[in-house]
Amino acid sequence: MASKPAVLMRLMASAHAVAEKAGTIVRKVLQSGELGIVEKSGANDLQTLADRLVQKSICASLTKSFPKVTIIGEEELPDEAVEEDLIENGQSSLILQKSCPDQYASLKEEELVVWVDPLDGTKEYTEGLLDHVTVLIGIAYRGTAIAGVINQPFYNYQMGTGASLGRTLWGVLGLGAFGFQLQEVPDGKRIITTTRSHSNKLVIDAVQAMEPHDVIRVGGAGNKIIQLVEGKASAYVFASPGCKKWDTCAPEAILHAVGGKLTDMHGNAYKYDANVQHMNSAGVLATLRNHEYYLSRVPQAVLQALPSN
Repeated sequence: MASKPAVLMRLMASAHAVAEKAGTIVRKVLQSGELGIVEKSGANDLQTLADRLVQKSICASLTKSFPKVTIIGEEELPDEAVEEDLIENGQSSLILQKSCPDQYASLKEEELVVWVDPLDGTKEYTEGLLDHVTVLIGIAYRGTAIAGVINQPFYNYQMGTGASLGRTLWGVLGLGAFGFQLQEVPDGKRIITTTRSHSNKLVIDAVQAMEPHDVIRVGGAGNKIIQLVEGKASAYVFASPGCKKWDTCAPEAILHAVGGKLTDMHGNAYKYDANVQHMNSAGVLATLRNHEYYLSRVPQAVLQALPSN
């Protein structure tokens, strides 16, 4: 009889299934026209009905199947019963068929921390910039992001009526990343992706110091990491606090699974233990290749303004 898949692969298989359900919820809320927008700390920090429903769906679904896993979601929601139709019991058979990397094969539920961003790019969602929007589920072990799922609910939406919407990318360190075609920016081209709605002098100075050939300003950390792994950008530069652990855990795991790197602006790794501070206070620098080059270009004034943890 075949042995039961490792806890990590079962958790990933469930995360993949609930991320696809989340994508459906996000599309349905938009179709309904009733976004239920609430300002949290200001006009650039919004929450919608989709954020609330998706977080309930992901957290309740994963808790039901993996009760000992620690789950941390972005939204502060009241502790209340979750509707049965939000629960996803399915698992991705494709993931269950893959072998767990040896170093993670014997992990226990209680050793894992899941970071959930139910709707990364909420502001863009409310403005109709739908390709910026992602659902993020990251898994950490001993403070390191080791696996992640990114669902893009509106992938293909510009293809018009009848197009098949949505896709799910996923990756595990030591196994690889799936659901997309890995590509690199052409040699010698420096294309920087950075924030669309949270810019400031530090961000602008850091971006310019990279001597970019082009700068792309888009919403969502998940979206920016997708740009790196699909060859649309060579570095994601955000020299400012603002990003949180649930923004970077899943994207970092997928990026690292294909040989990329995500650090703060000093080159230090972020930790994803359950008790860490949520803010990535020293900014984010992510690359698919040549991380040291981009680190070397960060201005001293930027480093001084962003004390590393």
